[in-house]
This record gives sequence, structure tokens and C-alpha cells, in this order.
Amino acid sequence: MSLAKSALLGLTAALVVVLVTGQQYTGVDENCLGCLCEASTRCQNRLDCTNGYCGIFLISWAYWKEAGQPTLNNADPNSQTAYSDCTNNPVCAAETVRRYMQNFAQDCNRDGVINCQDYALIHKLGRNGCYGSLSGEFATLFDTCRAKLGVQ
Repeated sequence: MSLAKSALLGLTAALVVVLVTGQQYTGVDENCLGCLCEASTRCQNRLDCTNGYCGIFLISWAYWKEAGQPTLNNADPNSQTAYSDCTNNPVCAAETVRRYMQNFAQDCNRDGVINCQDYALIHKLGRNGCYGSLSGEFATLFDTCRAKLGVQ
């Protein structure tokens, strides 16, 4: 490879790194999960599903499926109870949220970083609708929790 091609390749790689810095998925931390839980249900776990949403994060079947269908104790994800068993279990539900965000993380508010604010937008408005804004009780509870915990 010629010196010019090597230099061009190096510059291209450096430019790509600069363009995506701050735009990479870094994971949903415990405080962010706590605020998503607080905003969704005040972390009140119900043992049933209501209007197609289950658990402390109010996870839909489609959300769970798109997160890779995590299950409790490596159960068969195709069993009739796999979705509700997982989403009604706080640990499995949190794993569902983490996996969903890993799959669909994006800078919804276009501030140059992917953080808890973006995860809340994705969680509440959906991966394709996250460019909107949070409103209502979810927004109030989420913002209060973020401020209290210092979550970005």
C-alpha cells in the first residue's frame, strides 16, 4: 500500500472516530434504569399486565421481542408465559430495557451524546418516534428523578 493510500486510510479512520465520538452506546446505568422505572410506574411492580404493558417498566410484547426475548432462567422464549414472566420480574425487565437500548440507541434529542435522556425518549416514544418530547406524568417523574440522582 502506498504512503498516500495509508495516510488517506488513516485520515478516514480518524474522521470516522471523530464523527461518532459521543454517539456510541455506553449502556444504561443503574440510576438511569431507576429513573425509567420511576417514571413508568413509580417502580410499583404488578404481577399482571395491563393494556398490553407489563412490569415496572411497562414493557410491551413487541419491545420485549425486539430486545431479543430475554427470559428467566433460560426458559424457552416461545413459551406462552416467557414475555410476562420476564417483564414482571424486575431483573429480567431491566435486562430487557438494556438489550432494547443496545439494539436501538440513538441521539434522539440531537445533542451529540447518547445518554439517559435519549433512553427515556426511546423507551416512552419508541425507537422510531423518539425525536419528539416527553410529556405528562412520565416526563415530570423522569425529570425529578434525574435531577435528584444527577443523571445525564
